[in-house]
Amino acid sequence: MLALGREFAKFGTVGGLGIFVNLAVFNLCRTTTELQVVRCSVIATLVAIAFNYLGLRYFAYRDRDKSHRSREIALFAAFSAVGLVIENGVLYVATYAFGWDTPFQNNLFKFLGIGAATLFRFWSYRAWVFRALPHHARHTGHDDPSRHGEPSNNKSNPAAYHPETTAPPP
Repeated sequence: MLALGREFAKFGTVGGLGIFVNLAVFNLCRTTTELQVVRCSVIATLVAIAFNYLGLRYFAYRDRDKSHRSREIALFAAFSAVGLVIENGVLYVATYAFGWDTPFQNNLFKFLGIGAATLFRFWSYRAWVFRALPHHARHTGHDDPSRHGEPSNNKSNPAAYHPETTAPPP
């Protein structure tokens, strides 16, 4: 339970900074461009997604499996896209279905959308994107289980034939 708390704290740190980035880009876009509010929100969400990936990969989940980076990025993008729809869907409904379109209301519903999407993202990133390393790899500090006494590594078996160090069998 303590490890989950630490993980959530790291995720929360990156997420908190990501919220700041998201809201800053959102408000900058709203005040400096003629774009519609939801388009500004989508742009801000995309910037925050990029920021969050870097923070999660290199801070919160730096000890997780790194061996399938392209799979990780594809899953991160897919789950982030679902989070983007959740986050901006809340703002869209508030703005266009209910007509709540003041700057305060835009920020409130943007923030509520971020909150709803964050719950989904925490679960999906943890379960599918930044997968935990096997128990032995976490304690040795290495990601490649074939280097740590696995049966697939004949160097871990002293009786095994090692062509680089022994003569071939007769």
